[in-house]
Amino acid sequence: MLKLSDYNYHLPEELIAQTPTEPRDHSRLLILSKDTGAIEHKHFYNIVDYLHSGDVLVVNNSKVFPARLLGKKRESGGKVEVFLLKNLAGKKWECLLGGRVHEGLEIEFDEGLKTKVVKNNEDGTWNAEFNKDVSQLLAIAEKIGSVPLPPYIKRDKTLASDKARYQTVYADQKQLGSVAAPTAGLHFTPELMKQIKDRGVAIIEVTLHVGLGTFAPVKTENVLEHKMHAEWLEIKAATVKKILQAKSKQQRIIAVGTTSCRSLETLGKYVMADNFNADQDFKTWTDIFIYPPYQFKLVDALITNFHLPQSTLLMLIAALAGKSNIDKAYKIAIKQAYHFFSYGDAMFIV
Repeated sequence: MLKLSDYNYHLPEELIAQTPTEPRDHSRLLILSKDTGAIEHKHFYNIVDYLHSGDVLVVNNSKVFPARLLGKKRESGGKVEVFLLKNLAGKKWECLLGGRVHEGLEIEFDEGLKTKVVKNNEDGTWNAEFNKDVSQLLAIAEKIGSVPLPPYIKRDKTLASDKARYQTVYADQKQLGSVAAPTAGLHFTPELMKQIKDRGVAIIEVTLHVGLGTFAPVKTENVLEHKMHAEWLEIKAATVKKILQAKSKQQRIIAVGTTSCRSLETLGKYVMADNFNADQDFKTWTDIFIYPPYQFKLVDALITNFHLPQSTLLMLIAALAGKSNIDKAYKIAIKQAYHFFSYGDAMFIV
């Protein structure tokens, strides 16, 4: 049995990053060798020294949208917080709702946006039907919504800078759909990406719309009983070919973040199927759950942040680097006062 308690550790509260490092690439970087367990301490801008011509760097270009909306109950005027999780079909969305709510409740927002709560999913989420289609709703959310920062960032309110800062520099406006940032990518600047390309490293994009399910706490002591929420993944056919070509040439494939890693490993799983068609865009819902012992199919190295105790993300990096290496690296990172979680420092598992 894979035990949840084996993935616990104590983190002093002052090491939870509340604001991002400026400039982006001046965050700290812990280099961890998965083969030897050796550790080096650098800054993120030093990452160019660890990348080589022929490497393939895979980034998630999904863009975070301001998913937290504040509305009023149509009948009483009472406030309701609506957190958009994912579009289900047409104008229906799965949401988190704050306040006293019930099926049939009608909620009104600014900009003429309205919704009706249609179903209690009995798992903490609700289905709601809006009066706007997806593109209209996302455009309104950009105007009236706020960035959904993680709950461990304890501030009275989000800052105006969070809207730009809780977003990668390569996020694609056409790929709006994440409710949380793929945070390993927050350390990159346009200048750093140019330096990386100039070294002969290919930077290619996948799209995984990050849902809160990725960060949902594991509540079962037997980790294998945990159910991952599904997230939407898209990889262009040309990108699929580049990835598979690189793998066949034994070029190093480096995932930027656990979302890119999960995207690549989902692709790796489908590539094994007889009916896989590399000439088509790869599109699927993925609920892949990676934990030790897992045999990685495409990913060779990983750039990642420091993750919450007892999280599925901690299990993923333990599968790649070895649990004993991760335990040691995290102890050292805490001793060296690295900053943890979304706005924190980074680790490069090589």
